Amino acid sequence: MKNLKLSAAVVLVILAIVLIMQNLEPVETKLLFVTMVMPRAALLAVTMLIGMVTGILLSLAFSGKFAKKSNKSQSKSVAED
Repeated sequence: MKNLKLSAAVVLVILAIVLIMQNLEPVETKLLFVTMVMPRAALLAVTMLIGMVTGILLSLAFSGKFAKKSNKSQSKSVAED
């Protein structure tokens, strides 16, 4: 099992290196009034990170962890009334 995890990690690192090496040309990105020039690999990485953070926040919001906290505070305020 340990060798399988190590092999999977090595394959993912190799794929990431290939992806980066193939996407080094600069691209222009417009964000509202700002135009940025960055390598395509950096743009892909930023987009992936934004997607991951959004997914984590949404999964936490819909899993009930935030809802449980808000329900406790609401039940305390209702009990005080």
